[in-house]
Amino acid sequence: MKEIRLSPTAARTLAKLPAAARGRIMAKLARYAAEPEKVAGSVKALKGSDFLRLRVDDYRVIFREGADRIEVSKVGHRRDVYE
Repeated sequence: MKEIRLSPTAARTLAKLPAAARGRIMAKLARYAAEPEKVAGSVKALKGSDFLRLRVDDYRVIFREGADRIEVSKVGHRRDVYE
């Protein structure tokens, strides 16, 4: 299983979300870190960058994937996260 690292911005945003949404986001990230093929339908590459996006209901997680870790740079509602 890969290590999940949150940027300070992502950690602050995640802390402000409702507990239920926060739980779903962290659970899906953990599932992706353990078994990426099971969540592959929710992950897409962002055009023009080396970032990926994970879809969790109305929220999006923007991250980079390394050999041994996942570095989350942004978390937010789908209408705001790409700005």
